[in-house]
Amino acid sequence: MRRWDPEAWSSVFVTLVCVFVGVVQLGNAEIARLPGWWICFAAFCCALLICMYFVGLLPRRVVLTAFAAQVLLGPALVLMAPRAGWTPILLVFTAAISAYLLPLRTTAAVIAFNTLVVAAVPQMQGGSGEALLAALLYLLLQLGSALGVVAQAREARMRQKLAEAHTELRTAGALLAESTRADERLRIARELHDLLGHQLTVLALELEVASHQATPPASEHVARARRLAGDLLADVRTTVGELRRRAPDLRDTLERIVAELPEPVVHLTIDDAVEADEERTAALVRCVQEVVTNTIRHAAAGRLWIEITADEKGGLTFTARDDGRGADRIVPGNGLRGITERAEALGGRARFWAERGFHVVAEMPSP
Repeated sequence: MRRWDPEAWSSVFVTLVCVFVGVVQLGNAEIARLPGWWICFAAFCCALLICMYFVGLLPRRVVLTAFAAQVLLGPALVLMAPRAGWTPILLVFTAAISAYLLPLRTTAAVIAFNTLVVAAVPQMQGGSGEALLAALLYLLLQLGSALGVVAQAREARMRQKLAEAHTELRTAGALLAESTRADERLRIARELHDLLGHQLTVLALELEVASHQATPPASEHVARARRLAGDLLADVRTTVGELRRRAPDLRDTLERIVAELPEPVVHLTIDDAVEADEERTAALVRCVQEVVTNTIRHAAAGRLWIEITADEKGGLTFTARDDGRGADRIVPGNGLRGITERAEALGGRARFWAERGFHVVAEMPSP
């Protein structure tokens, strides 16, 4: 929960409610005589904060240990002060956190346990008439909170899949468009070479023959036409060569891939000095796709910075970093291996590290 979105605001709201529960109990004479209650309440709040704010930062075993403490401390707070009417609200938060961290079966067990604790409170006060009503009320509150969290998690997964599909579709579309344009440029180059080039060559030869047979003043015009034909043939050959070598527009291609991406927000920077041929452009496009997809799947990042720079010799450096949770240990998957293979295929290398987010650097020397 790292971004100021509705999920983060809901965490802040839960924190404020927990603080409110503690403030309300300051005037409770019964609780004032129970220092153990306040110790348990402080421990419960710490466990709750760990489970809400540090899920992506701490190892999962630490978070689950904190949640286990929360499951035990919540009922203890309710049973230690049965007359504190606001305390069972804490059990609702435990059910919501359980739905966020654990499978539904485990969450159902937690809700059942909490409901039994709530039902036992009226019995401890000497009256059983309200036991069923209180248990039913808090059962519904827990179910509503848990189901809300499940729906929110499902929506988050759908947004993630949508973002991945968006990136893959834009990448495939960009590469297909460039492939189509490259094929069309190649077709035009062949037509110019085969038709105009051949005709101009024949014309140059005919003018060469005519220059030996013409007499002044016609010979001057023939010589001038011969030079013009030679210049035109050279221009055609130059144009054909440029059409074959012309690289796709890297900036436009990458901007189309990251445009309107739901999340993360991508900041793309390409130096004006960057000139990439078709092979390096395709490699950079795939690198951007892999970085964006990995950030969506694993980083829980709100922002991603991508920069492409050029050195004096024409080599390119691809740099990407995010503001996500990073990783304790980097285990290269298909995406990172793909970046490494593409960089090495062009004679370069790729490096990865996780420090204040995840970083990727791929170097591609000039061809």
